[in-house]
Amino acid sequence: MTIALDLGCGSRYRNHYNADTLIGLDQFPVADLQADLVWEPIPCLDNSYDYITAFDFIEHIPRVVYVDKQAKYPFIDLMNEIWRVLVPGGLFYSSTPAFPHAAAFQDPTHVNIITPNTWGEYFDDKKRWASVYGFVGAFQIESIGYHGPHLQCEMRKVSV
Repeated sequence: MTIALDLGCGSRYRNHYNADTLIGLDQFPVADLQADLVWEPIPCLDNSYDYITAFDFIEHIPRVVYVDKQAKYPFIDLMNEIWRVLVPGGLFYSSTPAFPHAAAFQDPTHVNIITPNTWGEYFDDKKRWASVYGFVGAFQIESIGYHGPHLQCEMRKVSV
């Protein structure tokens, strides 16, 4: 029995892995779970999901915000949350408009521009450069590549 979580799903959930159970999460009350992932954690227990997907979502999560002159890193926090709620060996799949394509920049709500090195150097299991900013997990990059303007990346949760 497999279970998947689709982040930022709106009312249209995507079951990329054909999981037995699919849960949708959005900040609006159109999904099974509600949370604003810029400010709130994923409202789930540790090691809960075999799969997590994010279609056209990551680009909406800010890299840094300031609250009372203190830096908060919502993108790092979200990646920590994804790592936390995935089972060991679980898969995270992201499809997002990415650099150098115009689709990454033209929508004024896109505040997080992704490149292949974002995944492959900051959140991977080798360099883990995001650990400088508080990232506690690690992902093995299973696949990464462009499909039109979208960068598609599949990563496996691994131990640190």
